[in-house]
Amino acid sequence: MKTSKVLVTGATRGIGALVVPALRARGLRVRAMVRTPGREKTLPEGVEFAFADLRDPKSVAAALHGVDGVFLNSPSTPDAVDLQIRFADLAMRAGVSQLVLLSQYEARTNSRARFLRWHAAVEAHVRTLDLEHTVLRPNLFMQGLLRFSSAIRANGAFAASIGAAPVSLVDTRDIADVAALVFAEPGHNGRTYSLTGPQAVTHGEIAGALSVATGRPVTFTDLSVTAFAASLRGVMPDWQAAGLAEDYAHYARGEAARVHPDVADLIGRPARDLAGFAQDFAGAFTPPRVPNHV
Repeated sequence: MKTSKVLVTGATRGIGALVVPALRARGLRVRAMVRTPGREKTLPEGVEFAFADLRDPKSVAAALHGVDGVFLNSPSTPDAVDLQIRFADLAMRAGVSQLVLLSQYEARTNSRARFLRWHAAVEAHVRTLDLEHTVLRPNLFMQGLLRFSSAIRANGAFAASIGAAPVSLVDTRDIADVAALVFAEPGHNGRTYSLTGPQAVTHGEIAGALSVATGRPVTFTDLSVTAFAASLRGVMPDWQAAGLAEDYAHYARGEAARVHPDVADLIGRPARDLAGFAQDFAGAFTPPRVPNHV
């Protein structure tokens, strides 16, 4: 069944904000799900929106009315599993015919990383529902490197607990392009796609790419697991910091190094590489110029 209108959750931030224009470029109508009043002003002109909160089933049911596809983007909350499962159930009851689920690379119920277990639990539930579904499993986002941008701007350095393990990072713009294609073209029901970049790179190589793009030296320092966990405290909630530390332990074990062809196979062009990302986002990692005074 061809999808004509898609409800995008998390539509004003992160992946969701990229999926909205990607869907429109494919000729699909979009309804953006917005939780915070005022955020609808960031949407592209002409995009329909609905105020709804995943914790408010009535508002979600109203947002689902009249759409035949949904893009389910995981919220950053400790109860993300329950919220996503309830949303998927509401989508099925509303008569939605297609659901595209944003999961995570190597999601497994027996993973040592909690976020991978959480995503696996949502995947398992979605597969039991009577609606077409596709699972997208992206690896570490290149845009996730932006969390280090302030340290790089200030000191030309960043640190994490990963050693020399390579990771096949993926650009979030490619994830959005894949999501839009899955809605726009048939043949993806029941499929799970692993979304990676075109090569696996170490964090030392990331530092090198940022050095070239910014024109100034950027260095990477490997931290112990304890030191990395300590560096996250106070920067984000404890549950999120613990989960991110587990994700980096997953990367350090070499469990996220494989390169998959799904991005290129699906959208018909090579996945964006690290050098391109670094050039496109060089400004985020470069300190502002201080004007010269005579």
